[in-house]
Amino acid sequence: MTYVFLQQYWWFIVSLLGAILVFLLFVQGANSMVNSLGATDAGRRLVINSTGRKWEFTFTTLVTFGGAFFASFPLFYSTSFGGAYWLWMAILLTFVLQAVSYEFQNKLGNILGPSVFRFFLVLNGIVGPLLLGGAVATFFEGSNFIVEKSNMIDAGALTPVISRWANASHGLDALLNPHVLVLGLAVVFLARTLGILYVMNNVADEDIRRRGRTRLLSTAGVFVLLFVYYLVHLLLKDGYAVDASGVVTVEPYKYLGNFLAMWPLTVVLLAGVAGVLYGIGKTLFVKDYYCGIWPAGAGTVMTVLALLLCAGWGQTAYYPSTADLQSSLTIANSCSSEFTLCTMFYVSLLVPFVLAYIVYCWYKIDAKKLDKEEIASGHAY
Repeated sequence: MTYVFLQQYWWFIVSLLGAILVFLLFVQGANSMVNSLGATDAGRRLVINSTGRKWEFTFTTLVTFGGAFFASFPLFYSTSFGGAYWLWMAILLTFVLQAVSYEFQNKLGNILGPSVFRFFLVLNGIVGPLLLGGAVATFFEGSNFIVEKSNMIDAGALTPVISRWANASHGLDALLNPHVLVLGLAVVFLARTLGILYVMNNVADEDIRRRGRTRLLSTAGVFVLLFVYYLVHLLLKDGYAVDASGVVTVEPYKYLGNFLAMWPLTVVLLAGVAGVLYGIGKTLFVKDYYCGIWPAGAGTVMTVLALLLCAGWGQTAYYPSTADLQSSLTIANSCSSEFTLCTMFYVSLLVPFVLAYIVYCWYKIDAKKLDKEEIASGHAY
């Protein structure tokens, strides 16, 4: 295993975790529509308990994604998580509110009332995917930071700072870029689409399924329009190429060139898009079909994986700097040592066993469709 192979391998692992995280945002998407999917209090409790069975998977994947990035590409972690901390703190705050809301909305002594905690779930369902989608968009649109590695050897610096944000917004300035907002909103409506598909599959309630199918058309339609717009923009925009000496330059149609040069990524991208459209379309047009979450979910993972790999592979700067082009982060200049990456490679061989355990737990949790009788039994949020 060469150092270059390990760098490419860990970018694949991080990208896969990011893709799985986007799929698992169906929890947030369903929560953001709890009041429209559930016409009654019992219906809203069904939706919340359906997502309540899975919210730990989303939160754990978010933490694992951040941990994997920290271990394999520490300079990105210190630059983005340390510099754009207002953006990441807002994301984490909404996820903490989500966890608290599940546990306390129907507890005795809740002086705020269930509606306040349900509002927090809706807030997390909208703000969480929006900010996460915006963070992913910065891989292509760039962020306002400066990296000064020379500070590491500055004997006069008591606390050397390698990277810093170039303004006082600390990440929130990314939301002023309209293309960042477009991708953020695309992720919001993707999460809502997947949330509808998941609840229709998981909850045995005809009213919720009917309302879900009604709302699926408009929600999925907005997502498709936003995603197509951003994908066309991405393929036509300038990208950030890295030469053999590590110099970053602006290259026209860089991401289009990456997809053409790495044609398997194009195949994965097209297959993923087809899977999402198939899951949506069959759910809309086949009355008794409620399994759309599976082709759409698999398609989501494939699509996001292809996009993230395109951002880092192919001699591309995956985190471009709009303040100083040569501060842009690449797989080569931001990764851990060869020893660290090699050690983690052997640890990562346990991942299939962890995934198998997750699949088994998911199967056992969903062995029986959720219904009103189970909610009435007392074992419910």
